[in-house]
Amino acid sequence: MNITNDSVLEKGFLDIEIDPRLDLFAEIERLKKEKNAVILAHYYQEPDIQDVADFIGDSLGLAQQASKTDADLIVFAGVHFMAETAKILNPTKKVVLPDLKAGCSLADSAPAPLFKAFKAKYPDHLVISYINCSAEIKALSDIICTSSNAEKIIESVPAEQPIIFAPDKNLGAYLNKKTGRNMVLWNGACMVHEIFSLEKITKLKVRHPKAKLIAHPECEDSVLAIADYIGSTTQLLKYSETDSSQEYIVATETGILHQMQHNSPNKTFIPAPPNNNCACNDCPHMKLNTLEKLYLCMQYEQPELVMDENLRLQAKKSIDRMMEISRKAGLI
Repeated sequence: MNITNDSVLEKGFLDIEIDPRLDLFAEIERLKKEKNAVILAHYYQEPDIQDVADFIGDSLGLAQQASKTDADLIVFAGVHFMAETAKILNPTKKVVLPDLKAGCSLADSAPAPLFKAFKAKYPDHLVISYINCSAEIKALSDIICTSSNAEKIIESVPAEQPIIFAPDKNLGAYLNKKTGRNMVLWNGACMVHEIFSLEKITKLKVRHPKAKLIAHPECEDSVLAIADYIGSTTQLLKYSETDSSQEYIVATETGILHQMQHNSPNKTFIPAPPNNNCACNDCPHMKLNTLEKLYLCMQYEQPELVMDENLRLQAKKSIDRMMEISRKAGLI
């Protein structure tokens, strides 16, 4: 996979001055109409980007939207593996992303050459990979899953069929417990979800005795063990809307709190604290995208994601399999 650069990108978006009087919200709406563009944004994006997006969602929802859009330009406000997925599913569309450096620590934890060698050690195993991985890993996989459909995907595989699960060891361990399987796990993890402090969360629960701890399954087992509810980003959002509690400690990336507060304005949402004093429950990759970069990305239609067709077709097989199983299970 490669991403094209032109003179604008070589100069760098940061060197392009934007008139401070410019109404970026209005300009982005103008560019949407002018270019027949759609903005897809992940829940972990900054609030301004969520507010201008045409669709906000988790990885599964964004993949669905990317596959069916009739827009000419897909502007993907997320990280690179998400933009890759959009291109895999809708290759005739131009896919751009606001910042080339918006990677993913989890995807980066599974380099394709090393994973290929790891896979070769287990020739009889089926490979199920979490969607938070590169196109190269998707091409090496049999089925892709998301945190919202992973359990159903695994249960669709016969019990006697051994499985490799990649790249998230925490999600894999959680799924082993949920399904009773003994999947071989690749040793990868998300830097945000691994850094939550059990000690600090426990103290926070003492200070907020009525608050429920809700956690993403990418968190470590010690955090999941004390959670009141475990679910994907979308599942956490829906739970916070329908549950009767009024206060929640949220153990996932802080971007989701914007939608939680928007949908439940009378409830209180507290970000789970990391094990140090930095803002490590903010994904530094997701937060590289800004409203200014989004505007420039739409204005210049760069950086564009371009993918080798053979890689795209190979990666698409595992995503198509996920979609097929999800439809049969009534998940989409």
